[in-house]
Amino acid sequence: MVLESLIGVKQAENSPWYVFMLGFLYASVATFLSLWIFRSEASLILVFLIVFASLPLIYKTLKFEAYKDLKLKSTDNLPSSHFRALRAFMYLFLGSVLAMSIWYVFLPSEIIYDLFASQISTIQAVNSSSTTGNVTAWNFLSVIIVNNLKVLTFCILFSFFFGAGAIFILTWNASVISAAIGNFIRTNMSQYAESFGLIKVAGYFHIFSMGLLRYMMHGVFEILGYFIGGLAGGLISVAMLHKEFEGDQFKKIMKDSIDLIILAVLVIIVAGLVEVFVTPLFF
Repeated sequence: MVLESLIGVKQAENSPWYVFMLGFLYASVATFLSLWIFRSEASLILVFLIVFASLPLIYKTLKFEAYKDLKLKSTDNLPSSHFRALRAFMYLFLGSVLAMSIWYVFLPSEIIYDLFASQISTIQAVNSSSTTGNVTAWNFLSVIIVNNLKVLTFCILFSFFFGAGAIFILTWNASVISAAIGNFIRTNMSQYAESFGLIKVAGYFHIFSMGLLRYMMHGVFEILGYFIGGLAGGLISVAMLHKEFEGDQFKKIMKDSIDLIILAVLVIIVAGLVEVFVTPLFF
C-alpha cells in the first residue's frame, strides 16, 4: 500500500516536520477529491479521506509504542517515553489544520459552503449556545471542560474498540477548527481590505497569523489531551489484539494507559483555563 510506505514510525517520530508536510498533503488531496467526486457530501468525505490516509501511520505508531512499553523497565517513566509519538501526531494534525484553513480562505464562497457545510453548522450551534443566557466565566469553564472530557472519553473508547479509531474524532475537530480559523481570517481580511485597500500585504499575513493564534492558543492543549487519551486507548487495544501480551506485561501497559488518561484529563483542564481566561485577553 502506497500510504504505508511513505514514512516509517521511527522516521515519523524523528522527523516531525516531514509528518507536518504529510498532514498538509493529505488534507489538500482530500479537499480536491471530496469536491471533485463527492461534492454533495464533501464536508464529511473530506474528514473520511484524511482519516483513511492517516490510519496506516497512526496504527503502526500505536503498535510500536505498545512494544516500547514492554522493553522499558518498570522504574522508567512510561508516559514520557511516548513524547516523540505524541509530537508526530500533533504535527500531523497541525499540517491538516493549516491546509484546510488555507483552502477555506482562498476558495470561492460557494465551494467553501459545500466543503465545510457540516463544520459551519457545528460552529453556529456552538456559538448560539455559548451566547445565550447570563453565563459567568466559571460556568462557561465548567461547560467547556465537561464537553471536552466527553470528547476525550470518545477518543479513548474509539481507540480501544477500533485501534486507531480516535483519529476520526481528531480529524473532525481539525476540520471544525480550520473552518473557524478560515472564517475569522476571511471576515477580517474583508474588513481590512475595505479600510486599507489591497496594497499592504503585511496586514493580511498579520490577520492570518492572528486567526491561527486565536483558536490554536487553547486548541493545541485540547488536541494534545485528545491524542494522549487516544494513545492510551490504542495501547490497550493493540495489547489485547496480540496474544503474547499477558500477565505482568499486560498490567504494565494498563498502568501506562491509566497514567496517560490522568495526564490527558489534566491537559484538558489546562485547555479550558486557557480558553476562558487567557484567549479573551488577546481577542
